[in-house]
Amino acid sequence: MTTPYEETKTALLDAALMHVAFDGWSDVTFRAAALDAGVEDGMARAVCPRGAVDLALAYHARGDVAMISQMKSNALPDRFRDKIAAAVRFRIEAVTDKEAVRRGTTLFALPMYASDGAKAIWGTADKIWNTLGDTSDDVNWYTKRVTLSGVYSATVLYWLGDDSVDNQATWEFLDRRIDDVMQIEKVKAQARDNKFLSALLTGPNWVLSQVKAPPRMPDIDLPGSWGPRQ
Repeated sequence: MTTPYEETKTALLDAALMHVAFDGWSDVTFRAAALDAGVEDGMARAVCPRGAVDLALAYHARGDVAMISQMKSNALPDRFRDKIAAAVRFRIEAVTDKEAVRRGTTLFALPMYASDGAKAIWGTADKIWNTLGDTSDDVNWYTKRVTLSGVYSATVLYWLGDDSVDNQATWEFLDRRIDDVMQIEKVKAQARDNKFLSALLTGPNWVLSQVKAPPRMPDIDLPGSWGPRQ
């Protein structure tokens, strides 16, 4: 059941998408969206205090929801690296407006919004790992998400300039990036198996072993609970 807050934000976002291609995620777009959606300016600002920036983040969150739905409703490949590739592909295919993503990339490249963009990308990587059942609770929790954030963001940037049939070039690029990551993991495994390197890294490994993943919050949907807004 949606709340009036969510309904208003959804109406604003849907209306904004008609203007983003021309005016970007800007105040002009936000005011036009409020007018088109029939939402008073005061109410629109209450729902989205930062205006179009909040709507751009809501659009990203909407794509994450669609990606998770696809991951749960499709039979994923057996190999884990292929599961990751499928998840990233689902996330990109969830985009309903390529220009909205392009404009969002420009917005979040600005210094004042760079942290918002990084948080959104991290959130996507986190959702992929959580949906795949990641149970790591040490430094690997962080390295997995950092690595996937890099793969995802690089693939999105490549996709924005891809004009190949059915985005085939993008999926090939994605496979290459994941293969690169797998090579890194292979080197790490070889280092662990090497007695000399293992002894050399005893100190750093001990320090890293003290790093713990943040506490996992229960995935609940109850009145009054905090959660991501669409």
